[in-house]
Amino acid sequence: MTTPSRTHLVLIPSYNPGQKVFETVRAARSQWAPVWVVVDGSTDGTAAELQKMAADDADLRVIVRAQNGGKGTAVLDGLTEAVALGFTHVLTMDSDGQHPADRIQAFMADSAANPTAMVLGEPLFDSSAPSIRVKGRKISNWWANLETLWWGIHDSLFGFRVYPIAPLLRLMRQSMWMRRFDFDVEAVVRLSWAGVPVRNLPAKVRYFTAAEGGVSHFNYWRDNVLLSSMHARLFVGFLVRLPFLLGRRLLRG
Repeated sequence: MTTPSRTHLVLIPSYNPGQKVFETVRAARSQWAPVWVVVDGSTDGTAAELQKMAADDADLRVIVRAQNGGKGTAVLDGLTEAVALGFTHVLTMDSDGQHPADRIQAFMADSAANPTAMVLGEPLFDSSAPSIRVKGRKISNWWANLETLWWGIHDSLFGFRVYPIAPLLRLMRQSMWMRRFDFDVEAVVRLSWAGVPVRNLPAKVRYFTAAEGGVSHFNYWRDNVLLSSMHARLFVGFLVRLPFLLGRRLLRG
C-alpha cells in the first residue's frame, strides 16, 4: 500500500464522466495516497458509487458539489479544503481515463524536488487523438507562450499537472475567472506572471471512443469561443505587464 503523503494529493474534478471514472480513481489510488474526487454536480449516478468506494478506503475522499460550476470551480473547492488540512501541492488529472496514472509518482517526485514550481504534463498523443484537437491546441499554446514571453510552457491545455497550492489559490481568490474550461490555460499563464517556475514532463494521453466508454464534454464552437475570449483578456493583461515581463526576461537571460 502507498504511504499517504502529508503534502501532495491527487485531485480529480469530475462531471458526468461515465464508468471510466472508477477505473481512473482505482488507477490513481494504486499509485498515490491520498486521492480526492470533486464531483461537480454530476447527474449520471457516479457520485453515489464513488462515495461507496471512499467508505472502504481511508485514503480516498469524495467531495460532492450540488451544482455544476465548471472544472476551475471544482478545483478551487479542492484547493480550499486541501490547504486547510496542510497540503501544499495538488496533482490534477481528468476523470475520464485520458491521463496516465502511472506517471503520478514521477510528477510528484519532480514537484517534491522543485517545490516552488508547477510541473506541467507535455502530452504524447497516439492515433486515438482527434486531429482537430491536436492542431487546435497549437494555437492556444502559441498565445500562452506569447502572453508569458516564452516562460517555458510547453503545453497550456493538458490538465495532468502539479500545482503549488498557495500561489494558485491566491490568484483564484483574486479573480472571477478560471472557473470553467478556461482554467488550465489561465492558471499557467497567471502563475507564470507571478514568477512561478515551470517544469515540463512527458505524459501519454489516450482518447477513448464512445464504444470504449469515453465521454467528452468538449464543444468545438462553445469552448473555442471561451478560449478566444480568455486569450483576449490575457493579452490585455500581458500588455499591461509587458515592461515588468521584459525586465524579468532580461534578468533571466
